[in-house]
Amino acid sequence: MSVPGKQVPALQNRSFLCLLTLVTVGFGWILWPMLGAILWGVALAIVFRPIYLRLLRKLNRPNVAGILTILLIVVLVVVPMAYVTAALVREATVLYEMFKSGKFDFHTYVQQIYAATPRWVMDLLERLGLQDLTNLQDRLGSALNQASQFVATKALGFGQDTFDFVVSFFVMLYLLFFLMRDGEQLSKRIRDALPLQDAYKRQLGDKFRTVIRATVKGNIVVAVLQGALGGLAFWVLDIHAPVLWAVLMAFLSLLPAVGAAMVWGPVAIYLLATGSVGAGVGLMLYGTMVIGLVDNLLRPLLVGKDTKMPDYVVLMTTIGGMAVFGINGFVIGPLIAAMFIAVWDIVAAERRYPEDRTG
Repeated sequence: MSVPGKQVPALQNRSFLCLLTLVTVGFGWILWPMLGAILWGVALAIVFRPIYLRLLRKLNRPNVAGILTILLIVVLVVVPMAYVTAALVREATVLYEMFKSGKFDFHTYVQQIYAATPRWVMDLLERLGLQDLTNLQDRLGSALNQASQFVATKALGFGQDTFDFVVSFFVMLYLLFFLMRDGEQLSKRIRDALPLQDAYKRQLGDKFRTVIRATVKGNIVVAVLQGALGGLAFWVLDIHAPVLWAVLMAFLSLLPAVGAAMVWGPVAIYLLATGSVGAGVGLMLYGTMVIGLVDNLLRPLLVGKDTKMPDYVVLMTTIGGMAVFGINGFVIGPLIAAMFIAVWDIVAAERRYPEDRTG
């Protein structure tokens, strides 16, 4: 026999959980178009918070400290990004027009490489069953043309989405100010609302902040340095559109195990194959000893060992994150992976030592 008095609280609890789920999903749905602005607002607030706190201790005025921190972010981050974006769009426009007019064709470069290839290499290709070198040459040239045109088109489109970028930019700055000023109170409200043990909240919160800080401070700084160094080498060697290829190298350097070498490596091979031995050898040495060492030397210092994940996990989650979330995915993908590992570490620890629960 059921007891009516006990059914009412259970029904109320289920109804409240349904309402909580609906309003949470609805709130997330409304904010989804501003995902990039929110993500970068949170990321920059976490990275630059030590500077804000230092200014706050000196000035003892939260609003002034927040405004000064945002001005510093604009000078250090936004102004250089705007300059690079303008140069990128300019070079992408020229390159795109060259593709349309037929002035830029990778078939010509591939033919030059084949013409300069030693006879013993060609004989080896024939022994390996690659007799139809003309067909292989055409396919390689077509693939390179398509890839380069795709890069130029994407870069051109990136610069044309001006209105969306401006709106997102100002939303990010507006949000960033309040995250700087009221971030501690907001963080406390979120922690209080989460139905988890305090130890779990601290562990997950620390992991979230560490991964965001490591991704922005470590990966982006390394990517910018590698792209800048690669672009400088291309500019010295008088290679067309050095800013465009610098941005591509910076983007690819976010992927472990492949990185910027996917751009400067083929260029070095082309220089060697077409007789520019000094330039080709110099680019290979520069790419290996300067561009490559930036990742090996700086990333451990900037990222640290706390968030170290296997390279294959970082690679898969970075590519998967960008496939799902676009450019923001290189932050969201590894972040989800780190939180996934942290949650399952908690589950494993709970199963091993259930008596060590702390409230």
